[in-house]
Amino acid sequence: MLKQKLNWKRPLFYVLLPIFFVMAFLGFPLPVAPPPATKPAQEQAVVVKKKKKRIALLMRKEDGQGDAP
Repeated sequence: MLKQKLNWKRPLFYVLLPIFFVMAFLGFPLPVAPPPATKPAQEQAVVVKKKKKRIALLMRKEDGQGDAP
């Protein structure tokens, strides 16, 4: 006589009922605080390759342009 077929719908209803009441008054989705701000990632250093200086070529071009009439 103690063995009864348990129905899962009734316990589930009584467990979810308070949640439905809270959602009815506070709205859906439930208001929660935003997650904390994340720290910015550490900047990565980039190696800059130095360009070869071409001073002699630049000086020749400038001299050639200045002498033209």
